Amino acid sequence: MSNLDSWRTMTAAQQPDWPDRSELEKVVAELGGLPPLVFAGECDQLKDQLAAVARGEAFVLQGGDCAETFAGATADNVRNKLKTLLQMAIVLTYAAKVPVVKIGRVAGQFAKPRSKGTELRDGVELPAYRGDMVNGFEFTPESRRPDPWRLLRAYHSSAVTLNLARAFTKGGYADLRQVHAWNQDFVAESPAGRRYEQLAREIDQALAFMRACGADPEEFHTVEFYSSHEALILDYDRALTRVDSRTGLPYDVSAHMVWIGERTRQLDGAHVEFFSRIRNPIGVKLGPTTSPEEALALIDKLNPDNEAGRLTFITRMGASKIRQHLPTLVEKVTASGAKVAWICDPMHGNTWEAPSGHKTRRLDDVLDEVAGFFEVHRALGTHPGGIHIEFTGDDVTECVGGGQEIVEGDLALRYETACDPRLNRGQSLDLAFRVAELYRSV
Repeated sequence: MSNLDSWRTMTAAQQPDWPDRSELEKVVAELGGLPPLVFAGECDQLKDQLAAVARGEAFVLQGGDCAETFAGATADNVRNKLKTLLQMAIVLTYAAKVPVVKIGRVAGQFAKPRSKGTELRDGVELPAYRGDMVNGFEFTPESRRPDPWRLLRAYHSSAVTLNLARAFTKGGYADLRQVHAWNQDFVAESPAGRRYEQLAREIDQALAFMRACGADPEEFHTVEFYSSHEALILDYDRALTRVDSRTGLPYDVSAHMVWIGERTRQLDGAHVEFFSRIRNPIGVKLGPTTSPEEALALIDKLNPDNEAGRLTFITRMGASKIRQHLPTLVEKVTASGAKVAWICDPMHGNTWEAPSGHKTRRLDDVLDEVAGFFEVHRALGTHPGGIHIEFTGDDVTECVGGGQEIVEGDLALRYETACDPRLNRGQSLDLAFRVAELYRSV
């Protein structure tokens, strides 16, 4: 397994400055002996489904918290997130007429890259908050000190979250008719409900028809749900890499899918090197500065065998840039014959600061970037393979806009994110119905 450590000789961006390396080594040794959070066979199953996305036969809905917190690993939080994701998925499945692959930003999304290593408040400078896996949110020297034992807490918190997610998705909570009933409630309550009434009515009629025919397949009662996170803290993901007994190949068993962020996708960097060694389905975030040559070099390094389902490009361009920057990328990658899935992250390129000092996003910008993503793929005859969003199942006030409109003055009411602003439940469902309209406008 020595080649799994080849990344250690390379520059690893965005890693914490651990005060005591010997403490880190103890934690890594303990993590190395713990059971896997997911199984290699499940990772392969997701890879098969992502291969269908790359072929244009499925659509990805990937979403969850910007940064999970240990305090957030509760039954209510996990249930509300799942409920919102499932509600979005039923609308998209009906409109797209293809299976929707459901992937959560859950059970591992505890670390965040930062543009600056420190934060300055009232003349006091402390290390930046890098997520609960690394340090605390509270602005004190004790809280902000990187603590490797938090990696262990992240593992246990992920185990709790996955256990809850499996129970909810397999225990009747994900029943299709139940999820549709929630959507009917949303349409009835939403000021934008009239716009979505027709689609909701059509889904209702389709379900009634199947019920009348006696159709009651297993798929109506349970769903496949996968976990994913940005594998930022390499010591954590390396410690949770295991060699699969079936194949003798290494898998990062901290999640079904892991991705490399825009700030850590350097071709000669440690993250790309580590990802080239594991066999999970993987993603790479691509911002507006990505050149076609960089994208092709990433494909050569991360998917040299051109295996469908192995590599997903998650574009995060910004609403004002996507129509300009995405076409050349998609065109050149497609012309190379590379089998990749394309997903749109309409969140990260559309963040701005309100006068109140809150980081926020406009739902209209998010929708505009998704629309641009669809337009580009339509024009090129390629498949818009999915969306990757930051959302919560709670009624927070972090992004502006939506049917139940949130204005800038509302942001302070329930601004609860540990990092970036998330869509609330209503805004997420607005987004799902609008994406459904994009699909139906073909």
